[in-house]
Amino acid sequence: MTTKEEFKTHIEKGYSTKGDAIIMGAAMLDGEAVTGAHVRIPLKTLNRHGLIAGATGTGKTKTLQVLAENLSNKGIPVLLMDLKGDLSGLAQPSPGHPKIDERHEKIGLPFTASSFPVEILSLSDQDGVKLRATVSEFGPVLLSRILDLSVTQEGIVAVIFKYCDDNKLPLLDLKDFKKVLQYATGEGKKEFAKDYGRISTSSTGTILRKVIELEQQGADLFFGEKSFEVDDLTRIDENGRGYINIIRLTDIQDKPKLFSTFMLSLLAEVYDRFPEQGDSDRPELILFIDEAHLIFKEASKALLEQIESIVKLIRSKGIGLYFVTQNPTDVPNEVLAQLGLKVQHALRAFTARDRKAIKLTAENYPDSEYYDTKEVLTSLGIGEALISALDEKGRPTPLAATLLRAPMSRMDILTSSELAEVIDNSKLVKKYNETIDRESAYELLNEKIELAEKEAEKEAEQEASEKKRQSRSGTSRRRSTRQDPIVKVLTSATFIRGVLGVLKKVIR
Repeated sequence: MTTKEEFKTHIEKGYSTKGDAIIMGAAMLDGEAVTGAHVRIPLKTLNRHGLIAGATGTGKTKTLQVLAENLSNKGIPVLLMDLKGDLSGLAQPSPGHPKIDERHEKIGLPFTASSFPVEILSLSDQDGVKLRATVSEFGPVLLSRILDLSVTQEGIVAVIFKYCDDNKLPLLDLKDFKKVLQYATGEGKKEFAKDYGRISTSSTGTILRKVIELEQQGADLFFGEKSFEVDDLTRIDENGRGYINIIRLTDIQDKPKLFSTFMLSLLAEVYDRFPEQGDSDRPELILFIDEAHLIFKEASKALLEQIESIVKLIRSKGIGLYFVTQNPTDVPNEVLAQLGLKVQHALRAFTARDRKAIKLTAENYPDSEYYDTKEVLTSLGIGEALISALDEKGRPTPLAATLLRAPMSRMDILTSSELAEVIDNSKLVKKYNETIDRESAYELLNEKIELAEKEAEKEAEQEASEKKRQSRSGTSRRRSTRQDPIVKVLTSATFIRGVLGVLKKVIR
């Protein structure tokens, strides 16, 4: 048996599956694709999370596109973070190209152009389904971690939420939260001190400044109603294909705090709402987080711990998380250790730091008698990648340098008219794009303060009126008891004795 035949047998054995699987492409030996040596990813292991990494221009986005398309065809819904704006082409079929046909001939896989059911979502003012969540749904723990608060400040946030629960004050947006925060050390200071203890104005001032910082990154658009229901991410179209939900994030690349706020909120909501599944034959939902370094770079220690915890636990809910970034070192080791599928595109060694990163990356992959991993990492072409996955029993598959299949949909963005058509046909736009500003903590507290001020004014007026009345009554009593001077003289004993004396003399 030749080396090529041995290699093909090695790959076929390592990537054979009993259940359904996605074909990523054909394994390569000595830089050439071995036709029919298909690299298969079992659907059963897709909830074990994954990583797509590689230098700029090596094909990470197209790999993401291929995975999303094949998942959709298998009836598995997908959520994509589109920070560069180049994923909307999934809604239109590929125009085809001779190079695509040549690639698929080498792989040994027919190529069929196809469009896919797409939903366009938005966190900002861009067109699409508006994604929102209320402050109450976020909760005191997540909000504190997003704001990177101290233990004392976290306690104050917890008290704010407790006060709102006790007094039936809905916390819907950041305006509500700020109002209660100001009320706690202002008009409601005595009320808070009586029932919840004294709250420091310096601590509330710090929290307020951090909330304003979050607002400046656009979070005021995210917090509010109508809240997005994560169940709407798991829709299937009439042909049994899973919807590909694309979140347009092109205008928040410079707002990492908003991005991480949204991601943490989404993951927490998905984890809370989805039932436990254990080991199922297929995932319920796959999330691709593009430019993943934006989450980890700006995250506080507490936030990182929260993300790591969710990554470890969410697998049992049938949810797969896939991080897309330039270098695996962008992802914390605790998260990297949880990733079952690794698709590594080429890395470039321009500096000593790059060479060190390549060495570390190579050590994350299983040894192979067919490859020098460090050398392969720098020699891969566009649309080629090293793949290491898990088989159906959870064991690592053989390392395979893979010629990846081409996307079936358009590898370009939609035109303005095509994008408008997708949005116009969306059922979710009609459901979520109505702005709701119902009575909440802000309005209710304003009414409470206004009522208290009116009561205070009324009491002040009554007190002033009473004082005035008492003053008048006192003056009247003093006037009525004071004797007239003439009467006083006429009724004096001296005057009476004098008069009587005169009368006696007259009588005599």
